[in-house]
Parts: sequence; C-alpha cells; structure tokens
Amino acid sequence: MKTFLTAATIATLASTASAHYGMIIPSDNMVSQEDGRSIDLTLSFSHPFEGIGMVLDRPEAFTLTHGGETTNLLDSLEETQVMDHAGFSTEYRLERPGTHVFAMTPQPYWEPEEDAFITHFTKTYVAAYGDDEGWDMELGLKTEIVPLSKPFALWEGNLFQGIVKLDGEAVPYAEVEVEYYDENGTAAAPSDLMITQTIKADADGVFSYAVPTAGWWGFAALNTAEEPMQHEGEDKAHELGAVIWVHFEAWGAE
Repeated sequence: MKTFLTAATIATLASTASAHYGMIIPSDNMVSQEDGRSIDLTLSFSHPFEGIGMVLDRPEAFTLTHGGETTNLLDSLEETQVMDHAGFSTEYRLERPGTHVFAMTPQPYWEPEEDAFITHFTKTYVAAYGDDEGWDMELGLKTEIVPLSKPFALWEGNLFQGIVKLDGEAVPYAEVEVEYYDENGTAAAPSDLMITQTIKADADGVFSYAVPTAGWWGFAALNTAEEPMQHEGEDKAHELGAVIWVHFEAWGAE
C-alpha cells in the first residue's frame, strides 16, 4: 500500500530529523592576560544550526579538568534561558595557565520522535594564558571524542581530527554528526541535508572534517548503549553521544 505525505507533513519530518546536541559554549576559548581571568559558560540541549532550543534539566555532572585534577562545578550552575528554553550558565575564574576541559553529563532525555533515550556526554576545551599543555587530554567519560587536532587555535578551513571512544576503547566506523552553531541566525543551508553533516570514522575510530567557516562547530559521535532503559514499562534504546565543541577562527583575524 502506498503512503502519501502532504507538504506540511514532509516539512515537519524534515524539521524533526535534524540533530540535537549537548552544548557547552564558553565566552572565550583562548584566554590571554589582557582578556581578564574569568569566562562565562552556557550549557544547553539544542539544535544549533536552526537555533531551536530544547529543555536541559539540571545535569548529573558538570566538571572542570586541569593538570590532571577534576573539580565538581555542578553547584555553580544557575538557571537561564537558551534559545527560549531552560539551560544553565556559570562564570569560572581561570587561576592557572594550561588547558581547561569543561564536561557535562546530562540526565537521559526521552525523545518520543526517536522512541529512545539520549545522553550526550559533552565537553569543550579552553586554553589559558598562552599555555596549551593538556590539549589532548582524555577524561575517561563513558563515551568521548579525544582530539587528535588541538581543539583551539584553529583557522577556518583547518582539518579537525578526533578518535571516538566508548568505555575507553576506539569505536571502528563510528558515525559522527557535524553541525555549525549559527549564533547570529545568518547562515542558510541549500538543503535540509546540509544542516547536519554525517561522516564515519575509520577502522581505528579516527574521523576528519575540514571546517568551511569560522565559529563554533559541534561533533557528535553516536553509539547505542548495550543496556536499554525503561520507559513506561518497556525497554527502550539509549543513544550515547560523545560531543565536543570546537571554535575555529576567521582567517587573518586578530
């Protein structure tokens, strides 16, 4: 039997097919002495290209890792609105040089459109005072993207590489979704297929992507947990996302 879809239905399906991302966006990812010692961070769960927000419940964990030490920052989070939906913000004072890795473990999110739970283990890297030591730091999250390219000090057009890990092991041929954060609402895609681009890692779990323009780019490596989660008495799939946010600078910018 053939199924006919109206234009409105097709548009709805297209809009709901775009990817959601856990997001940690700092006000600056390369902090110099002249910039001051504090940065603001915004946490959300959103469709970054389209600027469509979703509700982010208070995360299960929010941490900073620097110099091999991890600090719990969960109590520092304050409720805010991000893309007209519930999110969180905080201010952090950078006391020491080196790479600072901010990481969020959210509560599992039930997505009825996908009939599954989603948990995005999300992180971003901030360099302080001209010191990039620790840029390839691995946190040991349930799943994460470990950068093989420095996750800051990148020009637009640079190739970004990372290795996808799950339970500490590389994931061969992992699927990675890539999306631009259109902060100013000025970007346009010639097709809905261009909003979220999908690539695959190689046999060693390594992926590569050449970024076409400056700004924040999110990379989300998706896997399914071995153990399902319960929803209304039924077993449901649990998507585990390893998300990293990386900023690329405009060529020649000061």
